[in-house]
Amino acid sequence: MSGVRVLATYLVLTLSFQVVAEDKSNLELVSPADADAEVFILSPTHNQIVSSPLKVVFGASNVTIASAGDNQPNSGHHHLLINITDLPDLSMPLPATEQIIHFGKGQTETEIELPPGTHTLQLLLGNYLHIPHQKPLISDRITVVVE
Repeated sequence: MSGVRVLATYLVLTLSFQVVAEDKSNLELVSPADADAEVFILSPTHNQIVSSPLKVVFGASNVTIASAGDNQPNSGHHHLLINITDLPDLSMPLPATEQIIHFGKGQTETEIELPPGTHTLQLLLGNYLHIPHQKPLISDRITVVVE
């Protein structure tokens, strides 16, 4: 991730945290989602042997994929969790790290570099402020083996 992109993501998250801390009464911080909404990884598949760079294709049903900052009902944007065993605080905006990749422009696929070995991938939808929904929309965790 480029330094400019990391800085921009940091600034957006910092502003989001400030808004959360300063005025909880005026914002709907945690968004509801339809009961049948879900996110999933279309490709690769669980236990697939792959090479790097790896193309990851995201899927969603009964929810609108929208850009961060776009406060539409029943919408959000993807966050790809790489090798995460303990989820972050789901009541706060998701941090941007090398293991939690934000797709705030509404992207539905990416290419990632992974070293050889076994890795886990999982999707977590965040609302317009990067906060997971009241009932978090999180995919099954898949395992891939990079040769």
